[in-house]
Amino acid sequence: MNLLHRRVIHLLKAQRWKMGMQVALCPATGCYYRIFCSSSPSEPDPIEIHKRKLFLWFSHLPQEEKQFGGFFSPETMHVDPLILERDAQERAGLLSSPFQTQTHCRPSLTVEQLFKHTDTWRDGLGLNVLLYGAVGTGKSTVVQKLVLDWCTGTPLSHFKLLIPFSCEDLSQLSKVTSLRDMVSRKYLHLKKHPLLTGEGNQAKDVLFIFNGMEKMQLDFRIGASELCSDPNEALHPSVVVVNLLRKYLLPEASILVTTRLSALDCIPHKYVSRYAQICGFNDPERQRAYFTSRLLQQSDSPHNEEAQALVELLYLNLQRESQLAAACFLPSYCWLTCAILHFLHFTNVKAPIRTLTGIYTSFLRLNFGGEVLGSGAGANTPIQEHHSSLMLYVVRTVGKLAFEGVKYKRTSFSEADLEQWIGGKTKTDEELRQLAMFRTDVLDFFLAPCVESSKYIPQELQENNERQYVFAVPAMQEYLAALYVVLGENKSALEKLTSQVSIAIGQASEDVNALINIFSKFIPLRIFAVFNLLKLFPKLYEKISSRTKGSIAKTMAAEMFRTEDSYNEDVLDQVEQSLLGVHGPQPQQYSERKPFELYPIFMGGLLQYGNRVLLQQLGCSIQSATVAQITSAIRKYLVRELNKPQPPEELMDLLVLLYEFQNPRLTAEVLASVRAICLTSIRMTSLKCFILSSVLSCTPASYYLEKLDLSSCLLTNDMLQMLWPAFRHVRNLNLQFNSLGPESCILLRDVLLDPKSVIRSLKLCDNPLLESGAHILLESLPKNQSLTYLSLMHTGLGDEGALDLAKRLQQHKMLQELNVAYNNIGDDAALILVDACREHPSIHTVHLYLNPLSDVGKQSLYVRGVPRSHNGQRVKVLASVTEGADISENWHPILSVIRENASSWDHQRVKQQLKVFLKDLEWGRQQQQSLWKRLHFRRVEKGVRQTLKMLEDDLLQSKIEQVTPEGNKK
Repeated sequence: MNLLHRRVIHLLKAQRWKMGMQVALCPATGCYYRIFCSSSPSEPDPIEIHKRKLFLWFSHLPQEEKQFGGFFSPETMHVDPLILERDAQERAGLLSSPFQTQTHCRPSLTVEQLFKHTDTWRDGLGLNVLLYGAVGTGKSTVVQKLVLDWCTGTPLSHFKLLIPFSCEDLSQLSKVTSLRDMVSRKYLHLKKHPLLTGEGNQAKDVLFIFNGMEKMQLDFRIGASELCSDPNEALHPSVVVVNLLRKYLLPEASILVTTRLSALDCIPHKYVSRYAQICGFNDPERQRAYFTSRLLQQSDSPHNEEAQALVELLYLNLQRESQLAAACFLPSYCWLTCAILHFLHFTNVKAPIRTLTGIYTSFLRLNFGGEVLGSGAGANTPIQEHHSSLMLYVVRTVGKLAFEGVKYKRTSFSEADLEQWIGGKTKTDEELRQLAMFRTDVLDFFLAPCVESSKYIPQELQENNERQYVFAVPAMQEYLAALYVVLGENKSALEKLTSQVSIAIGQASEDVNALINIFSKFIPLRIFAVFNLLKLFPKLYEKISSRTKGSIAKTMAAEMFRTEDSYNEDVLDQVEQSLLGVHGPQPQQYSERKPFELYPIFMGGLLQYGNRVLLQQLGCSIQSATVAQITSAIRKYLVRELNKPQPPEELMDLLVLLYEFQNPRLTAEVLASVRAICLTSIRMTSLKCFILSSVLSCTPASYYLEKLDLSSCLLTNDMLQMLWPAFRHVRNLNLQFNSLGPESCILLRDVLLDPKSVIRSLKLCDNPLLESGAHILLESLPKNQSLTYLSLMHTGLGDEGALDLAKRLQQHKMLQELNVAYNNIGDDAALILVDACREHPSIHTVHLYLNPLSDVGKQSLYVRGVPRSHNGQRVKVLASVTEGADISENWHPILSVIRENASSWDHQRVKQQLKVFLKDLEWGRQQQQSLWKRLHFRRVEKGVRQTLKMLEDDLLQSKIEQVTPEGNKK
């Protein structure tokens, strides 16, 4: 039973009726039923009904919260923000940025403490508390927690009735209504409650909450809002609220109002008992508590250890007074940080699909959903007639600034830049009023003073001591720039004029046709050419528009595959580093060429249907025709770039882009020209594995990759499970250097046994499979029909593993090459294995070098490789750089393999084997009479000595690093 059900049960038990009523909960249906034990019938208590319904309503989690798993309730994840009481005189000086850390001499208050009567307030009157703060400081969350706590009887217990209202809902009401009707309209069970009649002083037990007062147009002038003391008198909702605040209507009732900074003066000072500012999380300890409540939700979670490490890394980054610490002053950015880390580290294949673009879009919907930018119109004007989308205003101002920054590779902006790009061309009083509201309420949400000047600001600007501003989180700049472009806000003046004229002519085209038909009998035919030109104009605009969409696609491809960014870390690692910081060598100074690799990925993600639906709710519409045109154009650009060699980091970024698109058809068409994906040395995570599998799953069943290289990717057994769908499309699979243990062989065995598997080559070098793992893996040989090359080099087989392999070889007729080098295999086991290979119909090569073989054993292996009959196949045995007194024809491949892998092997053991090679070469050279053969031996000896010197140099360097561990941090 989840926490919500437990909390409901606790609530019902705590509020059990005194008359002996019993409450039962049916978990299967979520229904409640009551059994009356008293002998006389009784009406249900409306306040108990009210508490139960409020608790259920306010416990509801939005869709964005369910991505964390859905097994926690609001009270388990709540951290109290800093709330400070302010004097009326302090209000004017509090409109500064919430990111500016201030020293507070006053203690933090709770909402309950704000409703304690002071000496300055008259008896018999309720308190009016005004709680204000910037966007994202947590006003709505505080209200939600307050309501839930009141329902369970913890705080504000002296109020018998709590009635919350959304001012956005009230602003939509156009008809007159009384206070009691306004309450019963939302809470029908309170329709006849005596506490709202206005008789006596019963209203002292009532607390009204009005959340988001800036969305109502309140007018306290007597001529605009008549006085009223009757709860049953019908008035405009704004007039009812004004009279409540005036204390003409239910003067004993207390009121809590939440509002933005710009609306502070909407309520005259004389009607406010207390001012309180909600300041967010002002110190790292509050931020850490929030991260802990989000990321460490269950102590028995299998990811608990990883989550604890993430919290510690976050805390270290916050303590460094980083830019992230400044952003996390706002609880909203703490939520965004947790959402991204949860996305990066706790991917669940059973959970709904999530994308990075979707997280940022959801973040903006949580903070700006339904938000509008008011124009100061009259109170009786419907809200739709004088409000515009706040998010669209953000795109046209802050998005424009972000786009200019990406265009010119800038992350910091001066006050002059802000003045130029945000409202620099406003002219009318209405525009200036909207700009003032925007600067006060919203601008600080996106932009913050720079606290890491060496990282974000060029040297010349640092010397000028000019204050610089950066985006609260770097990725927000790229998201808003992408949104600005995709919405078409970067059109030239000609394109905008063309669009407007085209729409106007298109709307008038039917009227023009009608007029032409009427006057056709009186006007010469040549004049019709003028009217036909009008019909052509919309078609001309469509061509211009399609060229614009093509340029967007070209920009996406160009930004995706910039040469100077080719060897940066992949984009997901960059996102993680922006949150957790870089631990180790730090960049000493500002880099002029800041990579904006998320920018094209966000452009693709914004075209995804789910994101477009959310943006539509925010007032930002992306047309389906626009999506189709951009998608059609981006396809050819991506295919063109993929025909060029790309480093692993760029390929990983491409996979992320295709994943963010969530367009299976586009993905399949782009990958149709891809035959190899090399992700070697990419730090794979569960998310990256899921992305790779999701992208390859979009291709048809007949599509196969010739090569998938996942060597040195830090793969785990859980990641292999996520990669299973990808393995079905691979012919040559490289899993070398991943520390896969015996448990991973269970999954690899099942992959090879899968009827859809087409794996021909499987490389498992340098994975500690051991004998037990090899035994499990080899169980797949009898039924597998595709494997031709198997590399088990340095996997800890030993003699027993080699003997097991020899027994099973005859059960698999397709194998052609077998690599069991560096496996501590002795002479006897090696001879038995080579005999089994010689009897095999198709095996032609066996790798056995770097095993503790004696000289006699090596010679025997060479002899055993010769076929028994003239029709038999010779088995090439690679055991050393020599074969008896001659040079092995495979000496060069052996040394190449050793050079490639020596850094990860036991240096002492490899050195010992190389010295054995030198001894064999020296003995063989002495047996040669020919000068040319001696020179050939010298050449091979030189190669072995170079390999030995390389190994010794690496060993010396590692010892130096161990002695001076701080050397790399200077």
